[in-house]
Amino acid sequence: MTVVTGRMVVWLRHGAVWSLSVCCLLSSIICSAGKQEELENLRKRIAAMQRDMDQTSESKVEAADELRESERAISTSNRKLAELAALQHAADQKLAVLQGQHKKLSASIAEQQTLLGKLLYQQYRGGKQEYLKLLLNNQDPNQVARDLHYYQYIARNRASRLALLRENITELGTITTSTRAQRAELAALRDEQAAQKKTLENEQHIRQRMLGKISQQLHEQRREITRLQRDESRLAQLVRRITKMLAQPKSKSLFRNDNLPDNRFDGNPFDQLKGKLTLPVRGEITNHFGARRPDSTVEWKGLFVKTSAGQAVKAVAAGQVVFADWLRGFGNLLIIDHGQGYMSLYGNNETLYKQVGDVLHGGDTIAAVGNSGGNEDFGLYFELRHESIPLDPIKWLATK
Repeated sequence: MTVVTGRMVVWLRHGAVWSLSVCCLLSSIICSAGKQEELENLRKRIAAMQRDMDQTSESKVEAADELRESERAISTSNRKLAELAALQHAADQKLAVLQGQHKKLSASIAEQQTLLGKLLYQQYRGGKQEYLKLLLNNQDPNQVARDLHYYQYIARNRASRLALLRENITELGTITTSTRAQRAELAALRDEQAAQKKTLENEQHIRQRMLGKISQQLHEQRREITRLQRDESRLAQLVRRITKMLAQPKSKSLFRNDNLPDNRFDGNPFDQLKGKLTLPVRGEITNHFGARRPDSTVEWKGLFVKTSAGQAVKAVAAGQVVFADWLRGFGNLLIIDHGQGYMSLYGNNETLYKQVGDVLHGGDTIAAVGNSGGNEDFGLYFELRHESIPLDPIKWLATK
């Protein structure tokens, strides 16, 4: 016969809760590790695909290729600056919280010291022999007991206040140390930011020199039908390869349609967003889907939105970044997989803020407008594709 006491039941319940907590924690760690491994696998496969395309692409060097490294570097520098700004903002907020805690705790310590001082002063005035006087002055025993209880209460209160004061002083020391560390971290971030700005300015200067050197070549090549066809073919091939890669089980995207991180469309699949999208950037649409490019028979497969340099480019819907790099003819290009074979493409950017594998909300800032890739005007080249086939973006935009 087994007897389980109440204490054992409590212990068993606590053990079960602890075991469940450990299992949940281990499950979370394993899931996180699995996602990280899947993300790294996706990035490696994308990188391998890019290398393969570079090796098999045409050997003909074009004027825009001379801008590749400087435009990549400018994008990287701007992304790092944005990341440093976010880190600095978080560090500033943490420092403000620490300073607020320091001020509140200092005020509390000062108040406790004042009260403790008054308590000690009263004890001093009463004298150390107060307990002995109570026992020997032949007063009513009940009154003596009450007085002794009162003095014990005072003693306990004093001890409690002293303990609290010690705890607060220790905590204040910890907060002071954390504050110093936070200030040092901010100083390091500012130094890194300054160095990154110098790097960016240098890269921008290099690009300007190159543009001056190859401006005539760029002007001539912009009107070459064969070049435009090669650019479009290269982009189409890239999208086809990505689509095929994502369709393979081993390349399963981290992005799930059953749990879209979409702030505006409440997780609706992309095919239900037709007529609800907004342009990724504000500006003037100067080239429409299906229209012929100047002096050529090549048609536009997307929209060109002319706008000011540096303007934020937004993701049109939730998804995952599957390409973020420089591509001949499209400069700094970012491609988002929206699931179900749908993708959105954003080209000619100055800066790409997101990298392969990043999961996005609809409306997230993903890039900054530029004229990379040898483009004459500042603006964004925008495409929508399904199973690598171009779609007319205008038909997907909300009419207002």
